[in-house]
Amino acid sequence: MTSSTSLTVIQSTGVIGAEIGGVDLTKPLDTATVESITKALHEHLVLFFRDQSITDSQHRDFGANFGTLQHFPFAPAVSDEIPEVHRLDNDGGGKDRAPDKSADNWHSDATYMEFPPLGSILRAIRLPIVGGDTLWANMYAAYEGLSSRMQRMLDGMTAVNDAAKISQGNREAVHKRFPPREHPVVRTHPDTGRKLLFVNSLFTTRLVGLSERENAQVLSLLTDHVQQPEFQVRFRWEPNSIAFWDNRCTQHYAVPDYTEPRLMRRVVIEGTRP
Repeated sequence: MTSSTSLTVIQSTGVIGAEIGGVDLTKPLDTATVESITKALHEHLVLFFRDQSITDSQHRDFGANFGTLQHFPFAPAVSDEIPEVHRLDNDGGGKDRAPDKSADNWHSDATYMEFPPLGSILRAIRLPIVGGDTLWANMYAAYEGLSSRMQRMLDGMTAVNDAAKISQGNREAVHKRFPPREHPVVRTHPDTGRKLLFVNSLFTTRLVGLSERENAQVLSLLTDHVQQPEFQVRFRWEPNSIAFWDNRCTQHYAVPDYTEPRLMRRVVIEGTRP
């Protein structure tokens, strides 16, 4: 088993991200190591691991240390034997690929669900020669970067999150499977107790209690606000790199600037109601 005594944490930016070393994810982790990784996740929000040549089953087992794994409904499983691990594969990128509207916009995953994911663990299998980076943004910092007057207005408000906003299918069928959900605009993280901004351009459709015109202005302001570079970290993938992010307090953006295949694997950890 891997011992936490060898774990290293190197901060990536002043506000978000850290590279984790001294851990071998091919081996089961002891309790102290899991606790150290959890502590680092709460502090840095997204963690990066390099040179981790793990199998799909080891990927699943690593994720299971942090909660129940979700059978994600919008990506195929790698196999019937390991349904918790799913494929995120693009055969080609750039202008020639079909737009992936769940990736190349700033978003938190699946906020249209009653229980949005706690987090995800993404692993690189095959990468383009150039491009295909992913960015993450700190939603604590986004909230704290608002004026105190704006914070007071947003505290206690809710917003509607709707899967049909990006779906190309029948809206009624989407709503039957995933009814729109109201979640707090300002969420309190269940583990850290800190406030964060919890709206995103991909799934949030309106702020409850505002007029149509007010909603258009305020929601646009908030979704633009989260994109500021000072909230962000950018990760350049390598084969066998892994990113583990807290979906509750981050947003992410996959840059579609490549034309070669980009093959990834991911597990999703179930969360709680915001």
